[in-house]
Amino acid sequence: MPIYAYMCGACGHAKDVLQKLSDAPLTACPACGAAAFAKQLTAPGFQLKGTGWYATDFKGAASSAAPAKPAEAAAPACGAASACGAAGCAAAEV
Repeated sequence: MPIYAYMCGACGHAKDVLQKLSDAPLTACPACGAAAFAKQLTAPGFQLKGTGWYATDFKGAASSAAPAKPAEAAAPACGAASACGAAGCAAAEV
């Protein structure tokens, strides 16, 4: 459930409230009773950086990806060491 920041426009009372997304917003100030209690815009509690990882995630040298291996030439389906020259030979297409 998200935490919303509220502030009263009449008395200045501020309060953080844990509410469901489906709950109606609060309007009455709990301190003075005025109908001037409104949600405030606040910054989120996390930051997204880089390629989708949270800035608070654990990071280290061990998490770096291994370099990719160079692609090797595909061997013919028949198992021959070299192209036979026959029509449709897989080794001839390489």
